Amino acid sequence: MQHDDFFRRELVQELRRVENLMRRESSVEKKIYYFSAAYGITSRTFRYSFTKDFLLADFVLQGAYNLLTDRLNRLKAGDKTVPLDDILFEEICDGLKLLADRIESKDNIQNALEKILVAAYVTTGPGNYLREKKDIIFGLG
Repeated sequence: MQHDDFFRRELVQELRRVENLMRRESSVEKKIYYFSAAYGITSRTFRYSFTKDFLLADFVLQGAYNLLTDRLNRLKAGDKTVPLDDILFEEICDGLKLLADRIESKDNIQNALEKILVAAYVTTGPGNYLREKKDIIFGLG
């Protein structure tokens, strides 16, 4: 059990570090770069101390990273239809904080992952459309 507790603590510590680095950074590219460390640590963690929650977190974080990277590349190519605005990164940071809290307390992580995934999803065309229609509203939990 000490083995699993060690990896849980390391995971929580790294998620908190990622959140803090992202909050302090002004560059969108660097925010996304720091965010990649979140799925990096989940991937390493579940290989040493497997839980279904760590695997699920890894898939959601990696998927969110891929959505953010895709939008950034589209912006750089000239597609300005969907912005990467500050509120998205605030939601992701709030989700990372909640995820770290929930993992630390061994509580359900679904809400934390949903918060991160929805924030990343609005960087897609369909997700942004839902946001513009007010079907997706940030800051509601």
